[in-house]
Amino acid sequence: MQLEEEILNSFSNISNETFEELLKVSELKTLKPGTQLVKINEIPNKVYLLLSGVVRCYICTESGKEFNKSFYLSNSFFGSLTALMKNEPSQFVFETLTDCEIHEVDFKKVMELAETNLSVSKLYNKVLQSFYVLYEKRLVDLISLEAKDRYVELQKQIPDVDKIIPQYHIASYLGITPVQLSRIRKKSEIN
Repeated sequence: MQLEEEILNSFSNISNETFEELLKVSELKTLKPGTQLVKINEIPNKVYLLLSGVVRCYICTESGKEFNKSFYLSNSFFGSLTALMKNEPSQFVFETLTDCEIHEVDFKKVMELAETNLSVSKLYNKVLQSFYVLYEKRLVDLISLEAKDRYVELQKQIPDVDKIIPQYHIASYLGITPVQLSRIRKKSEIN
């Protein structure tokens, strides 16, 4: 449990007692690739701390086409936050791409703890701030960068991206086709 405590403390310092309280509202799980943690149109009640592995978040159109919104790596939180906060169906699917070890955390119980525990409240605020920073960066990248530059940025964020995430998922995340991604990769190998 030392890793979990280190991850939480990287956001906001918490006491051992607070850590123990948070453990009581979470469950450690080991999952196989392809496990959907949050399904489209499902009202979620959990937030997740990813200890190891890779998770993707995507939206699916009525025609069945998938668009990747984000990838989550070890030591990060994820969840369908808008759906959790509004207690409404999720517009996104969260699915494991690799074997994953996660803490599944009861969102409502964390919110109850945050009402009486200042450390939990601060932790929640810091996690929300980190989500917003990542979201804003992703939005700026999509608006201002060419596909090649978005790919370079993704490689900076996930150095082994081509080894751990299938090409068609990377292409979807970048907003391009797998053929376009293949061309970008070939040009970058030449340079």
